[in-house]
Amino acid sequence: MKTPPPSPSRRLIWLLLAPTLGPGVPASLPAADAARPNVLFILADDLRVEWADEGSPALTPNLDRLAARSLRFDRAYCQQALCNPSRSSLLTGLRPETLRLDTNGVHFRERRPDIVTLPQYFKAHGYETRGIGKIFHNWHTREHGDRRSWSAPEFLHYAHHGADTAQVPEPSPSHARHAVWNYGGMPICEARDVPDDAYYDGRVATEAVRVLAEPRSQPLFLAVGFWKPHAPFNAPKKYWDLYDPARLPAADASRPDGAPAMAFHEGPELIVPRGSPEPLTPEQVAEMRHGYLAALSYLDAQLGRVLAALEASGEADRTLIVFTSDHGFHLGEHALWGKTSNFERDARVPLLIALPGAKDSKATRALAELVDLYPTLAELCRLPPPPEVDGVSLAPILHDPTQSVKPAAFTQHPRPSHYDRFPAGVPTSVGYSVRTASVRYTEWRAAPSGEIVGRELYPDAELPGAPVNRVDDHRFISAQTEATDLLRAQFPVSLPPAAPSR
Repeated sequence: MKTPPPSPSRRLIWLLLAPTLGPGVPASLPAADAARPNVLFILADDLRVEWADEGSPALTPNLDRLAARSLRFDRAYCQQALCNPSRSSLLTGLRPETLRLDTNGVHFRERRPDIVTLPQYFKAHGYETRGIGKIFHNWHTREHGDRRSWSAPEFLHYAHHGADTAQVPEPSPSHARHAVWNYGGMPICEARDVPDDAYYDGRVATEAVRVLAEPRSQPLFLAVGFWKPHAPFNAPKKYWDLYDPARLPAADASRPDGAPAMAFHEGPELIVPRGSPEPLTPEQVAEMRHGYLAALSYLDAQLGRVLAALEASGEADRTLIVFTSDHGFHLGEHALWGKTSNFERDARVPLLIALPGAKDSKATRALAELVDLYPTLAELCRLPPPPEVDGVSLAPILHDPTQSVKPAAFTQHPRPSHYDRFPAGVPTSVGYSVRTASVRYTEWRAAPSGEIVGRELYPDAELPGAPVNRVDDHRFISAQTEATDLLRAQFPVSLPPAAPSR
């Protein structure tokens, strides 16, 4: 990909008002360094990492091109595999237990009204910040998005995935036939012959292209949140047609031997709403897996439009690009559908960081967490260290991929997975999980007592398949001891339960 020369140097003076920013942000700052880069922050929804694995059927040419000039983090993890807790954690730099937020129905400002978010911090330090698409959580919270984080109103940021129906005068018939239950107001799978802009992500890309073409006198922090490949699986038909369903691999639905029952769930988002206690048919499984890949290729095409617009803007050589997802996803593996577990497929996320002007692909096995992105971007853009974050900067790894900045990554999830939907409104247990370089170890603790009621240990060589819970296998005692110590240092056994969400 050819990169145009950088635009002329720009300089500005920042004058900031402390009441706008919240505690811990200085009232004024010195003149800006004109070399500070723009930031293009791209966030996918429910994107598992297998798109990049050898032998994967996923067709993602634009992600592949971005990866070819990025540092790829092969061990990056979310802090909770659910939209609102993960996004709130990522965008505040605070873990879910610090925010006291582990459900979808509570806005992080209800817990921490004055917290300074990642884009808000960049706005405070002289950046124009723009939010397009799904960045913050997008549904059933009292506050919609986070207006104070952005220099202009958010675009297509607050709606329901099940309302993403084809916006065309006369929609064509759907070619998806097997997965026949609804997601919100539309079928869980749908393949219509419609243009890309018929759905949310096409319009998100169109707006991002427009914003990238605008003239500006400030460095830009542009967050682009794609709604896919989150369900419903309703990408335009041409993306379904990229795949031959007869050649797509099947899921291994076997569950890890010896895993406690609470490690699993009944698919409350995708499976339970279909209103049938019967198991999915092979045809339904195959259609949903096909639909997920179609949605991924649809997202990839929109990403390509945004990256092309960045090139056309003349700013590519002075723009830092980040691509990640809020969490992973199961497509029938372990008989699980969706997210909300502590297993590797839900906890692990794709993470690409391309420094301005980078041309080469690199990879790192260093552990990383989404909570680290806030301090990382601040350091890479030469901003002061954020005053309150739980993460650490990954910048040393960007300069030397063999480096490591932390011994572990942590993920957590309550049970029931959406406990605020139940009459009691509180969790009955919480799973706390640590990923070290050699194992994933999880403790399930009863709420509110903190009593340990289940444990899991899966060696690195068996992840993400994890066919056997090795918690009682003496061959892994040393790795388990190390993981247990790290987990209990982060999550003391006496940790109180999360505050009820209502």
